[in-house]
Amino acid sequence: MFEKRPVIALDFSSIEEVTSFLDKFPKEESLYCKIGMELFYQEGIEVVKLVKSYGHAVFLDLKLHDIPNTVKSAMRGIAKMGVDMVNVHAAGGVEMMQEALIGLQEGTRAGGVRPKLIAVTQLTSTSEEAMHTDQLIPVSITDSVVHYAKCTNLAGLDGVVSSAKEVALIKEATHKDFICLTPGIRPKGGEVGDQKRVMTPSEARKIGSDYIVVGRPITQAENPVVAYQKIKEDWSNA
Repeated sequence: MFEKRPVIALDFSSIEEVTSFLDKFPKEESLYCKIGMELFYQEGIEVVKLVKSYGHAVFLDLKLHDIPNTVKSAMRGIAKMGVDMVNVHAAGGVEMMQEALIGLQEGTRAGGVRPKLIAVTQLTSTSEEAMHTDQLIPVSITDSVVHYAKCTNLAGLDGVVSSAKEVALIKEATHKDFICLTPGIRPKGGEVGDQKRVMTPSEARKIGSDYIVVGRPITQAENPVVAYQKIKEDWSNA
């Protein structure tokens, strides 16, 4: 139901703003919504419940990164929220990712569907220069992303978050069903903002992205519904 469609980043700070935004869409329009740190840390599980009450899917984007047992326990609780996808930082290591997966499996109710678990490789706001100087990683950003994808696959996770530009190499290094979720998506002619590695919806689809994440071009549009439909059409018609 929610496969292969744009994910809307709910870049809001309150549950009231989310309600106002979702109420603009027709009831029959099934959305995939990303709830990130800003919104979740303001409103907590209530905003997850709200989005699910509309019948929409939820990607809970908290980027967990801690010692393996802590992440495992956190994931056990997240699974009980009924979200559809969640993520960790691949930099936490293979063991941490394996424990995260175990936690999700343990927290999923009997007969339920385990949330998809993906890992962040390199943030699309990170330049290669910043990766070299801030993280002291001497390889190219592409090599770093593909390495993290291999580690994520080894840990048994469902996929990664990466720039669309690395998707083909990630699929080649893992397998065709390995999820590639790509933020940094902007409509043609749209503002880049704080993203460094960007692509249009159609470009991302053609290159093999499974999901794209779009925030401000939709949430800050004069008519969010029209903006979403245009992005969805660009994605679907690629």
